[in-house]
Amino acid sequence: MAHKVIIAGGGTGGHIFPAIAIANALRKLEPDIDILFVGATGKMEMEKVPQAGYPIEGLEIAGFNRSNMFKNLLLPFKLLKSLRQARNILARFQPDVAVGVGGYASFPILKAAQKKGIPTLIQEQNSYAGKSNKWLGRKATKICTGYEGMEKFFPAEKLLYTGNPVRSAISQSAVAKDEALRHFGLMMGKPTILAVGGSLGAKSINEAILPRLADFVNADVQLIWQTGKLYYEQAKAAAAPFATHVKVYDFINVMDFAYKASDAVISRAGALAIAELCVVKKPVVFVPYPFAAEDHQTMNAMSLVNKKAALLIKDDEAGSRLVNETLSLVQNKALMEQLERNIAPLGNTNADMTIARAVLGLI
Repeated sequence: MAHKVIIAGGGTGGHIFPAIAIANALRKLEPDIDILFVGATGKMEMEKVPQAGYPIEGLEIAGFNRSNMFKNLLLPFKLLKSLRQARNILARFQPDVAVGVGGYASFPILKAAQKKGIPTLIQEQNSYAGKSNKWLGRKATKICTGYEGMEKFFPAEKLLYTGNPVRSAISQSAVAKDEALRHFGLMMGKPTILAVGGSLGAKSINEAILPRLADFVNADVQLIWQTGKLYYEQAKAAAAPFATHVKVYDFINVMDFAYKASDAVISRAGALAIAELCVVKKPVVFVPYPFAAEDHQTMNAMSLVNKKAALLIKDDEAGSRLVNETLSLVQNKALMEQLERNIAPLGNTNADMTIARAVLGLI
């Protein structure tokens, strides 16, 4: 009989892509394994997971809305409904183990699985654990962490430090730099910066770059700019006069090409972005998203900044500092080399397999 595994969570690429990496590793270890994803209806995972070749079911769940308290009135009803949906999925699919990767959908599935006595594994990506994972952690069978020192959030005997999974397309990419630059229509021999605000884009990064596009051209620096959907049309129009140096995308599907083409990166500090940047060994300027739960992005970034492996600019200072400091970074050979040297040992290309083995170990 093939083993059955549910992988629950999503909301952003930061949760979805590590989940797919774990699923792919499980398939490598056990080719006939039966994997079902559970996500939140209307969120990004409902599109990205089927593209990766896995079935997915959606729960009608939403997260706590910090900016509009009014929207939270329906939250208790949505939670109850999603718990009922989760129980139905478990009864129908009968998994041997349930894996939660963070994001809205992981809570109802893991909560319902724990109630039924199904082994559960939490993949906690961040250096500061979120509330629902802390709560689920009390009854979880195993907790795989992206950072060390997580005993302050979880029972020590359940912890397994694995690092965060990185897509094999990135960790095992064989693309050459000239090929990557050609893909984006850029030239060899010019410093190239990649700006990414996560899968949904980043307002402060976009707003810092938009009025300064001419400065990239004047410095003869190339820019690959992933804006997210909301900002794309405005950015594309603004970049039109600077098309030789500035390439704008709402979402980049071939991140291995984007990393290979770039000399330095501007990025949010989500756990997945950090894991990828450590693997590709790129000098990076982090602009942590300050409204992430418990400000975990700042803590994630500081774990690298303290090792002199990255630079950090606060979100509210991006407008005044980001472009100047990134342009001067790519012209500072000694600093570029120092950042590369210090980020390189932090890369982990084997986390997906370690987590997959831990999942199978619970069956």
